Amino acid sequence: MDYLKVSSKSSPASVAGAIAGMVKDGAPVNIQCVGAGAVNQAVKAVAIARGFLIPTGCDISCAPTFSDILINGESRTAIRLAIYVHHINLQNADAPFADGTR
Repeated sequence: MDYLKVSSKSSPASVAGAIAGMVKDGAPVNIQCVGAGAVNQAVKAVAIARGFLIPTGCDISCAPTFSDILINGESRTAIRLAIYVHHINLQNADAPFADGTR
């Protein structure tokens, strides 16, 4: 499985564009990060990508998992984010919920 690799120096907007493009193409999206800074950038990218995708009728969510990986022969723990796509009905987006709230 291929992963978008995000580092602490990655631009969240650029990663968000890659996520949105892959979702629109129907490609599976999985992100891999090592370190707190990389996870921060990846989560910001997912939030930005949601903003790109919701007007098109798609929403996304993510599920994190741990993974042990080798980097330069050294074992490291990575966080992997699996991106899930949810299709939404934009016609009823402003309709109130059953309890009358929005």
